[in-house]
Amino acid sequence: MLIAGLALFMLASCSNDNKAAKADVKNATEAPAIKTDGDSSLKVNTSASVIGWTGSKPAGKHTGTIMIKEGEIFLDAGDIDGGKFTIDMNTITVTDLDGEGKANLEGHLKGSAEENQDHFFNVKKYPTSTFEITKVAKLAGDADATHLVYGNLTIKDVTKEVGFKANINTEGGKVKVSTPEFTIDRSEFNVTYGSAKFFDDLKDKVINDDIVFKIDLVAG
Repeated sequence: MLIAGLALFMLASCSNDNKAAKADVKNATEAPAIKTDGDSSLKVNTSASVIGWTGSKPAGKHTGTIMIKEGEIFLDAGDIDGGKFTIDMNTITVTDLDGEGKANLEGHLKGSAEENQDHFFNVKKYPTSTFEITKVAKLAGDADATHLVYGNLTIKDVTKEVGFKANINTEGGKVKVSTPEFTIDRSEFNVTYGSAKFFDDLKDKVINDDIVFKIDLVAG
């Protein structure tokens, strides 16, 4: 599921009036290991899976996608019991711009120019991010989701335990996961460019710390 990344985003993410739920993010120094001892596993269909992102600043917002490079879901008695996913940071794409503007923003997010390599994701040094599912809990009576998903998210050199809602369907020999929009604070993963937490007098150049994510994943 995820995850991931994640300003991704130029930016960073959601505007002040955004209704996306905040992900539960904790230090992962003693996070539980992923479970791989279930009775079966399914490979992620990477061509049918995508992570959407939205980042924002006072002047507006940008949207885009990022792809899952590879992944596997572990099942026990037909239910998700664990999983591990690799996110290809080189696939960061901006979907609301064209031409030079699109290329410039994608390059900035990836850090393709030496002078801004570490502004956002520095994909030369950190070509992938990862998410490992450590726990999946069923929800009762929730109109937005069927489960809560917890796992260890690694972006750049930082790992945090993250929790978010998801709709999970495990019928027909496939697993389909779709999340409501949720936000992650990029600054907690050492993605600090344009963040008011780290820089003064940014004024209208400030970039919001929260990134909005939406994950659609198919396995099997």
